Amino acid sequence: MRNLHPDVVAAINAKALYSKEEESLLAKVTSTSQPTVDIFADLLQKHPDVFHLSRTPKVLHTHWLQMKQYHLLADQTVQPLPRGDHILNFSDAEDMINDEELKETKDEVLEHELAISDRRQKREIRFLEQEIPKWQVLVDAVTGISPPDFDNQTLAVLRGRLVRYLMRSREITLGRSTKDNTIDVDLSLEGPAWKISRRQGVIKLKNNGDFFIMNEGKRPIYIDGKPVLNGQKWKLNNNSVVEISCLRFIFLINQDLINVIRAEAAKMAQ
Repeated sequence: MRNLHPDVVAAINAKALYSKEEESLLAKVTSTSQPTVDIFADLLQKHPDVFHLSRTPKVLHTHWLQMKQYHLLADQTVQPLPRGDHILNFSDAEDMINDEELKETKDEVLEHELAISDRRQKREIRFLEQEIPKWQVLVDAVTGISPPDFDNQTLAVLRGRLVRYLMRSREITLGRSTKDNTIDVDLSLEGPAWKISRRQGVIKLKNNGDFFIMNEGKRPIYIDGKPVLNGQKWKLNNNSVVEISCLRFIFLINQDLINVIRAEAAKMAQ
């Protein structure tokens, strides 16, 4: 809760359910008294230990009106149902239903359309399930309050001016996504990418904990000001500056997680 925006916290607190003690105090305000907001302000002053911190006199007044509407105040009584009239129960209503009226002839055209729609939706679901492993790199909008860069699944972050890309697998592809070309890191989300190849490069994490970037595009990739041409690869360090066309990124490494990977690799080598 401490990490949430104050407006979000206020909205959550405003939805807090009323306790029995709170409604018991509100119920004592009679339905014929036509109370003002001052009455509920006085209630809050007298019983601060009973009412939730988010309650205000206006909020209490609104809730009291709802209780009055549903006859929940102490001086209100619910009118009993008339006993003289026969009350229709479920069994009686069921006996009155004509089963023949419930039988409807099947619309073959509609059934066919529904079957096609069902198959199409199942196909889309299977496609999305297959796409899930590919979307290991998540894109988060960078706001004024930046979220933590790393969690226990993020190996590295490619941070731009507008977005940041989380590297959560040992190999990710960079480029420009199109209808026929799916890329892990879609650079067009950061800015103009029409000069960037659809598959511009690949970032790989080696078993020893080192990151390398390979250029597979037509234009060079600049790492800390040094050009990496097509077919070449270059080691990425923490805080390396990656420039592709007019886009500029900072490569941040999750040092804690990489140290664990290096320790495991050393154990395997022994």
